[in-house]
Amino acid sequence: MEGGGTPPETLKEERQSGCVPPTSPEGNSLKKSNWGFLVTGIVGGTLVAVYAVATPFITPALRRICLPFVPATAKQIENVVKMLRCRRGPLVDIGSGDGRIVIAAAKEGFTAVGYELNPWLVWYSRYCARRDGVQASAKFYISDLWKVTFSQYSNVVIFGVPQMMPQLEKKLELELEDEARVIACRFPFPHWTPAQVTGEGIDTVWAYDASSFRRSKKRP
Repeated sequence: MEGGGTPPETLKEERQSGCVPPTSPEGNSLKKSNWGFLVTGIVGGTLVAVYAVATPFITPALRRICLPFVPATAKQIENVVKMLRCRRGPLVDIGSGDGRIVIAAAKEGFTAVGYELNPWLVWYSRYCARRDGVQASAKFYISDLWKVTFSQYSNVVIFGVPQMMPQLEKKLELELEDEARVIACRFPFPHWTPAQVTGEGIDTVWAYDASSFRRSKKRP
């Protein structure tokens, strides 16, 4: 047959056999490369998201004194409020966690502030305060408690750990006015004598009056 074309018999055989031209190596390589970029992007994005969420919770555990987040129980909140009866003046919760104490105090008429190192907990606390309608009197700030001065507060609440209490004792002795009251939850201060104690077990709450622990400090 002239013209050098493919014989009709050959074309017919190709159609019947279902043969198709082979895919080029360059095309396969490009598809694999695109999939590789996609997988890398997904894994990288996931790791960044996990890091962003987990870091505020992990970082405090790496500090010299770790103040872990353990939500206050309903009974603990009730006992704290009981210790605040007949009290006036601004209140601060040191290490305010998810804001339960601050919000409860605001509902009792206090101007209350919470200091917390974990930004996620601070943002959640602000949301809860707004949800409960006390955002005007319940404020939350991201801050290290050791960098805050507490002299302007008449009522101080702390859910502490034994390792930090001696150092916090010294800080509060220096900064608080005589009419201030300190309320400790879960663990007492090691050297102060409480004016009141209520609750039992993990719900125990100790109330200390600044005038009292200052007088005992001055005794020989």
